[in-house]
Amino acid sequence: MDAGDLATWVGSTFAAIAAGATLWTLKSQRDQIGEQRTFIGEQTRFMDEQRQNLELERAELRAAAEDRRWAQARQVGVGGMMVGDGEGYLWRVTVSNGSDAPIRDLQVKFGTSHTAAEVHELLPAGGRGDRRTLPLYLLGPRRKALFESQSWQQSTAHNHRPTLYFADDASVRWSLDWLGHLQEVSDDAP
Repeated sequence: MDAGDLATWVGSTFAAIAAGATLWTLKSQRDQIGEQRTFIGEQTRFMDEQRQNLELERAELRAAAEDRRWAQARQVGVGGMMVGDGEGYLWRVTVSNGSDAPIRDLQVKFGTSHTAAEVHELLPAGGRGDRRTLPLYLLGPRRKALFESQSWQQSTAHNHRPTLYFADDASVRWSLDWLGHLQEVSDDAP
């Protein structure tokens, strides 16, 4: 049996060594790719957790901002009663600003189209202060105002329930009806 010449043996040996080195390199690269995939997976999970935490924090911040936005408006109160004045019946509506900031552009509507006939700022010691112009430009912190409707027949007055419109210290417009329903209104509201 002919074992071949020395050059063939040397060439075959180097080819086998090269093939082994190639296989070892491929395995090493496969191991590195596996480690990188594991690392990328861990980083992806970490980034997902961070994203979820940030979303929760943003939601909490939005909720806190929404609470702050509503906080002043919730401290405004409106109470009204229908009284007979000898000529008919009218609404007397007391608006109180229980917040630490002023409210602006106060207007009371009766029904869908009637506005208050007059307004007086109520004195801290009780009683009416001077008559003010309508709409009432400013009602200071912890102050009250009295709005009165025109005089109607009792059934007409009963059907013209009062709703207060005002702007808070941040110029957000609100409506508050005599039942206490508070809602934000668009800028084109009265």
